[in-house]
Amino acid sequence: MDVVGGKWKSLILWELDNKGTRRFGELRRGLPGVSEKVLIQQLRELEEDGIVHREVYREVPPRVEYSLTELGVSLNAALEPLGEWGMKRMELIGAQRVEH
Repeated sequence: MDVVGGKWKSLILWELDNKGTRRFGELRRGLPGVSEKVLIQQLRELEEDGIVHREVYREVPPRVEYSLTELGVSLNAALEPLGEWGMKRMELIGAQRVEH
C-alpha cells in the first residue's frame, strides 16, 4: 500500500496506463488540481519504487518522458478490481441520492 499511497499515485498510474508515455506537462494537464511540486514528488517516489520509468533526452530544451515499467503495468492490473469496486460504489451512492 505504501507504493500507491497518497491521493495522486493511482491517478498517475491510470493516466500513464491509458495514455501511454507522457511528458511532464501532459501528465499535469491530465491531472487537474495537482501542483507541480506534488506531481514531481509523486513521480520520484514511483520511479524509486520501480513503477515509473523516467527518460531524459539530452536536447535543448531538455525533454523528459514518463512511462510505466513492467512492474507498473502489473500493479495497474492488480488495482483494476479496486477501480471497478469504486465505480460501482459511486453508482450506488448516486442512486441513493436520487431516491432521497
